[in-house]
Amino acid sequence: MATLTPTLTVKQPKSRHGGGGDIPHYPGGGGGGGGRGDESPDYGERLRRCRLGLAVGIAPIVMLFVAFSSAYLVRQGLASWDLRTNSYINDWAPLRMPMLLLVINTCLLLLSSLTMEFARRYAARLAAIAPITAMPGIAADDESSFPWLGITVALGLGFLAGQVLAWRQMEARGLFLSSNPSSSFFYLLTGMHALHLLGGVIALSYAVVTVWLKRPPEARHIVVDVTAWYWHFMALLWLYIFALLIVAH
Repeated sequence: MATLTPTLTVKQPKSRHGGGGDIPHYPGGGGGGGGRGDESPDYGERLRRCRLGLAVGIAPIVMLFVAFSSAYLVRQGLASWDLRTNSYINDWAPLRMPMLLLVINTCLLLLSSLTMEFARRYAARLAAIAPITAMPGIAADDESSFPWLGITVALGLGFLAGQVLAWRQMEARGLFLSSNPSSSFFYLLTGMHALHLLGGVIALSYAVVTVWLKRPPEARHIVVDVTAWYWHFMALLWLYIFALLIVAH
């Protein structure tokens, strides 16, 4: 059974040249590195800056979907002018969504959020013991770690493929982007979410590459951590969109 706890392997000490300045520091308590006399990267401070940048980047996405949601709810009650009857009519039609497929897609995305969290915690553990494994004769035995990142990428691609199938089912029912205001909002909300999720898949692919390239554990932790929080946000955003489509369709 897979475990998230990295192990340590004691190796024969190897001769090291220089004063050991190539060992990066990873402050656990969050203190800055200004008091050190070396030039090692302060990964703790870098992680905080990346998380702050992620929060700043997520804010416009939240505002965008809030605007879409407001327009969606307001448009339901608006009437349009019918030239044939010379009167206002409500052209909003109830939406017949492929519910079974959307539920399966939701389960795939929630499962991918779980595997992404496993990957984040494992990367955090490797980064926490990095100062110890950087010592001569000690190394982390992480070669047998479970491929949580790869599974998350596969599940994310599965979700996107499922969304494409859902759109095709809508088209098979005669519901296109311009068929009805309700169908237009369905394609808009789900399409914009899929576009942002595709950005998360690209970030996940980059995280997988950093693992393959054997980047320092602290650097890998930063990439995986920021990507994980964005992925969790995408999962929560989809739950909100799905609930909105069900309740207010």
